[in-house]
Amino acid sequence: MERMRVALAQINTVVGDLDGNRARILAAVEEARAAGADVVVTPELAVTSYPPEDLLLRPAFVRAAEETTREIASSAQGIVVLVGTPWQSPDGLANACAVCSEGEIVALYRKRLLPNYGVFDEERYFEPGAEALVLPLAGARAGLTVCEDVWRPEPAADLAAAGAELLVNLSASPFHLGKAEEREAMLARRCRDTGLPLVFCNLVGGQDELVFDGHSVVLDARGDVVARAPGFEEHLLVCDLDGPGEVTPFAEPLEQLRRALVLALRDYAGKNGFADVVLGLSGGIDSALVAALAADALGPERVHAVSMPSRYSSEGTRGDARRLAESLGCDFRELPIEGIVGTFHEAVGGLEGLAAENLQARIRGMVLMSLSNTHGWLVLATGNKSELSVGYSTLYGDLAGGFTPLKDVFKTDVFRLARHLNERAGRELIPESIIERPPTAELRADQRDEDSLPPYAQLDPVLEAYVELDRSRDELLEDGFDPDVVARTVALVDRAEYKRRQAPPGVKLRPKAFGRDRRTPITNRWRD
Repeated sequence: MERMRVALAQINTVVGDLDGNRARILAAVEEARAAGADVVVTPELAVTSYPPEDLLLRPAFVRAAEETTREIASSAQGIVVLVGTPWQSPDGLANACAVCSEGEIVALYRKRLLPNYGVFDEERYFEPGAEALVLPLAGARAGLTVCEDVWRPEPAADLAAAGAELLVNLSASPFHLGKAEEREAMLARRCRDTGLPLVFCNLVGGQDELVFDGHSVVLDARGDVVARAPGFEEHLLVCDLDGPGEVTPFAEPLEQLRRALVLALRDYAGKNGFADVVLGLSGGIDSALVAALAADALGPERVHAVSMPSRYSSEGTRGDARRLAESLGCDFRELPIEGIVGTFHEAVGGLEGLAAENLQARIRGMVLMSLSNTHGWLVLATGNKSELSVGYSTLYGDLAGGFTPLKDVFKTDVFRLARHLNERAGRELIPESIIERPPTAELRADQRDEDSLPPYAQLDPVLEAYVELDRSRDELLEDGFDPDVVARTVALVDRAEYKRRQAPPGVKLRPKAFGRDRRTPITNRWRD
């Protein structure tokens, strides 16, 4: 194989923004050309961004994407550009790689393996390709693959048998904890199995409930890393295949989790046209962590924190809310709700127990939504995965909002992340009193979360096993979990599906998240 300089355009595209995505691709092409690259590789479906979902069912959208691809091809002068795009042919719509050279699309590769599990449903939109494609690429015989094609050994083996000297993969591989390392280990196996080097270009950025981590990589024929792009940011990785390149190390898991949350929040707000965000700041750990992440993602001047105390709010939590806002440097306002609560009780009458508790949460949700309507701010809900799993939340109250950053973060990880943010800042960014305080909703006197739930240290491992690993009740007992905790947890999770369906979107951070990963009927009489 002749010497080849390849550029991996790890870009942050926007679904449906064909003009903006074209501009990003062409900017990367120009930068790669200036760096002397022979080939530029873009992510899977870079023209439309991923996943475009039912936009692909609109013929006008597909035609516009194809025209955009031709416009990109016209700029491929003196450099080969591999562009991910949908492409219509007599064989159906393909998830394709367009090979662009000297102003033309000179070849098209159709993705062979269409994932249809978890968050993926590509069989709804695409027809699979049937043939391996090996073609001369800047002096090397390159075998093309798109994302899922490389996760199984057969396509790579077919390309090796067809005479490929290099494997190239265009990808949109979403993040979850441990995914980057798992994915790279898989890519290394493909190299060792085929004896071929591999170039992998991954998408980066947030898209609704998904976040893409980048970590584009070049590996040699032994599966050793030659070059690796940083995670969670745009980057053009330029590498000579016959020599070492820049290798950005993986961050440790908590830092990857922080970066994923910050990127997902920044992109959800920015790509949907929100300059500022607003949230209820209770003095508790969840809202404190969300506020800190929002300040990191958007800048503290764009974060508006609202304390809404009632008669049950302690001086400790009220003071901690103010201290946190001062620590972050964000806008803070205190709007007591006791008068509104009293007026509602007078108007309705007879509210007691849970109805009276939930009223406070719903008034707070109404206040936040009113501020959103007035100022155009995005409301951030502050619930976590533990609460969402068991239904420990109030519809139209603390579930109200436009985005839930911690939707896939267990409560025990909320505490770990808060400490990580403090360690990273080198100070008490989040006051230690917030981290140390026993969790409480403060909707009645002397309330604690453990009045209604098992301790989170016991609850979260059962939730992980039941929700993410699909362990049955009997298997949970065989695993050694406390029988009372198992019985309470399973019953609560099964009853709470109707609430989860009405929760705002939130970013997927674990192998199985609520939503597209776990689709359980609301009307459902099955009980394990």
